[in-house]
Amino acid sequence: MIDILLSVRESGGRLFFLGVGGSAGSASHAVNDFRKICGFEAYTPVDNVSELTARTNDDGWGSVFSSWLNGSKIRHGDAVFVFSVGGGSREKNISANIVEALVLAREKGASILGVAGRDGGYTAQVADAFVLIPTLDPETVTPLVESFHGLIWHLLVSHPRLKANEMKWESVK
Repeated sequence: MIDILLSVRESGGRLFFLGVGGSAGSASHAVNDFRKICGFEAYTPVDNVSELTARTNDDGWGSVFSSWLNGSKIRHGDAVFVFSVGGGSREKNISANIVEALVLAREKGASILGVAGRDGGYTAQVADAFVLIPTLDPETVTPLVESFHGLIWHLLVSHPRLKANEMKWESVK
């Protein structure tokens, strides 16, 4: 993941975070950290609720992220980073919006990164780099995976090869 992220940043690519539900909160928070701490140009569609709901209303939930990525002119050199509990599934019609976005990302030549649980779903199948959070207890998959989203992206943004700016509390002497 570090190597892919460095390549995206060094080539002037953009980083697009996707997530639904609690994972949408992770996507929004990660955008802040990757921009502020690592100097990425980073975005998520979930930060613009007006556009998100307009696209959902007009085009449907399944295409909401792919149409947003099209509007953002996703291209080779960019990356899509997915936070998800299960990674999406075409067969089970779960998180179709993530699946469609990843199909588009692959077509456009963007890199795909992800953190998910269960078996990783579609995200794990197509990702260039992926972290699988193992199922330790089938009764707590969602809270465990969503908790690890934050841990993983915080480890990434504080990695010495990615970190471009000091974090506030770490800089206070």
